[in-house]
Amino acid sequence: MPPWLIVSLQVLVGLILVGLIGHTIARVFRHAHRRPMPHWFASVIDNPLRRLMHSPDRVAAALGVEEGMRVLEVGPGHGTYTLAAARRVGEAGKLIAVDIQEEIVGRLKRRSEKEGITNLEVRVADVYDLPFADGAFDLIYMITVIGEIPEPVRAMREFRRVLVPGGKLALTERILDPDYPLTKTLIGWAEQAGFGFVKRTGNLIRYTLFFEKPDMSGPECG
Repeated sequence: MPPWLIVSLQVLVGLILVGLIGHTIARVFRHAHRRPMPHWFASVIDNPLRRLMHSPDRVAAALGVEEGMRVLEVGPGHGTYTLAAARRVGEAGKLIAVDIQEEIVGRLKRRSEKEGITNLEVRVADVYDLPFADGAFDLIYMITVIGEIPEPVRAMREFRRVLVPGGKLALTERILDPDYPLTKTLIGWAEQAGFGFVKRTGNLIRYTLFFEKPDMSGPECG
């Protein structure tokens, strides 16, 4: 084997090890200190490679966003997936995106106005006390966000309140995210909050879990 190839392999292995160590340290820290990612980091992770690998339009469709729906996104980040979802619900639908950071909200407002999106509302809101009526939404989705919330079960109970009976909660996670939870962890949280598990799509690297708010209005529920 040529010396240059040996050196290249050593460098590659070294970079992989450094990356794994860094990711492990980040996971340990984030597990001990659950909090929203800094607003400036949204621009870092929203890059052409990510959009190429995870097309915003395909992601919106896979999350179950459909025309005419009332949809809530929690933690929109830079807003690329938000804008795609807003276009998908159409003029008959409504998408509301909420975040606890004013910088995220202000930036997304400006971006949506620039792109002429009129069915999107962006607001600062607390996930433990959402400013919406009971049964306000057909679907709530989050993309690599639930792990940042210090009390996820408490937040999920509030999501359940603002969903219509039979409404869906979709949670997407990616393993490179330092807050990445295992599927059994998310299912446990959701069940504690009163949701029913519907299905899982994807794999260990990237998955989406779908939950449903039980419809208690049927005759069998008296």
